[in-house]
Amino acid sequence: MGTTCPRRWERIVTSAAVARTHAPSLLPSAEPLGLLRLDGSIDSGSELSMPSDEVLSTLHRRIVLGRRFDAQATALTKQGRLAVYPSARGQEAGEIGAVMALREQDWLFPTYRDSMAVVARGVDPVEVLTLLRGDWHCGYDPYEHRVGPQCTPLATNALHAVGLAHAAKVKGEDTVALVMLGDGATSEGDTHEALNFAAVWKSPVVFFVQNNGYAISVPLAKQTAAPSLAHKGIGYGIPSMLIDGNDVAAVYAAVNKAVAAAAAGGGPTLIEAITYRIEAHTNADDATRYRDRAEVEFWLQRDPLDRIRRHLVDRGLLDDEAIAEIDAAAEAEAATLRERMNVDTQLDPSDLFRHVYAEQTETLRRQAADLAAELALSKE
Repeated sequence: MGTTCPRRWERIVTSAAVARTHAPSLLPSAEPLGLLRLDGSIDSGSELSMPSDEVLSTLHRRIVLGRRFDAQATALTKQGRLAVYPSARGQEAGEIGAVMALREQDWLFPTYRDSMAVVARGVDPVEVLTLLRGDWHCGYDPYEHRVGPQCTPLATNALHAVGLAHAAKVKGEDTVALVMLGDGATSEGDTHEALNFAAVWKSPVVFFVQNNGYAISVPLAKQTAAPSLAHKGIGYGIPSMLIDGNDVAAVYAAVNKAVAAAAAGGGPTLIEAITYRIEAHTNADDATRYRDRAEVEFWLQRDPLDRIRRHLVDRGLLDDEAIAEIDAAAEAEAATLRERMNVDTQLDPSDLFRHVYAEQTETLRRQAADLAAELALSKE
């Protein structure tokens, strides 16, 4: 005991000294980093690298398509075709910019609000909305597009992302996991556990927090006294970034940088993207009870689509004809989605048992047989 305690104390002191040395590099910037100003002009003093013109054009197109998808999903909810839909209007830059920065082999772990991001990853929109329609827990094959099931309980997807990323690292695979979180999720214990594990084991994970100001109706000031959510990374030894979440160029650049660092063995990064949810939390929420119209109008002036479009138009990379073509493509996709969602789903009751275990247990087989017999009897 007399020999181990001093050695252990020495290790603790040394570790603390190392932590103090690296602490400045963990700090996020005092102000959110951006690349495009509100008028679309370039912020030449930014620490981030401007994406290529091709990437910027793709980001613009994907935002237009994503916004129209979101509006159509909201309309389908009002028509009774969806049980619930959490709109991401106003957060398009975060939804699209983060996902487009991923490589093909990387994984996305979304929340219930990230349907737009899942669609941008290439998943069939109807399959994405199957969860919100109430037909399946997950309407798509996660392995096909490397997209985890949309997470309804706050922050559980953070643990899933870390687990997959760490497993990939152990197996020697070049895979990075991007987990999308809201500001409310940072108050959950699962987020703490995920951040801590990822930091200790240098797991290749990007924690992307879209801070839209509210956890349903609870404002950020009632969740944390930290200067920013990005500052929370310091306590875990994770480098953090504070960015303008309505600047799609900045979001893409920040996530791209974090993915590259994780892939190179640099471990996790925590990114806080400052943004705003224009619509209510879901169709079941009355946002007027906790925020006023003036606040919404303030953020409408910071529209992510307007900003990237002004930039591209001013530089001659986009004109009225191209805008009309993109808008028409978005309307066509919305019409197709509307048509497909207006078809009643044919459900097979045996699916209740088919996807519980890889190999059904004797109890499940017996229950499935009982149900089949009961259904057959009801048809007589």
